[in-house]
Amino acid sequence: MAANRVSPRWLSAEEQLVWRRYLDVYRLVEDRLARQLTEDSGLSMAEYEILVQLSEHPARALRMSELAERVVNSRSRLTHTVRRMEEDGLVSRRPCPDDGRGVMCELTEAGMARIVAAAPDHVETVRRVFFDAIDADDQAHLGAALCRIREALRAE
Repeated sequence: MAANRVSPRWLSAEEQLVWRRYLDVYRLVEDRLARQLTEDSGLSMAEYEILVQLSEHPARALRMSELAERVVNSRSRLTHTVRRMEEDGLVSRRPCPDDGRGVMCELTEAGMARIVAAAPDHVETVRRVFFDAIDADDQAHLGAALCRIREALRAE
């Protein structure tokens, strides 16, 4: 006996077009940004985002669990990346002062210097490959749409 299956809600032709454009743009932007970071600063996108999150926090340190949530990464993948960054002297890990079970990831002076050096070229690349192609109205609409998509995904 076959299980009752809900028939798929296929994408309309217009939805399919938007979806494929999104995938194409996502891949192109990701490729350009990753290439620029690697060539100019030797950082991966994941490493850069970790440095950004830590540099923007007042204490320049976050619990690994909070950092994983902020960079949208699994804890095991984050641990692997942070271990590499720690070997390079960009971050350090220490026990969480609040509860001993948690681990803090802290930005080192070398890590701060690396993000300060990498940021200007990276931001210019973001501007060139993403924002220069759209006007303020497009930016507002895209920002609102992305916010709604993110909220729906985080609510799941």
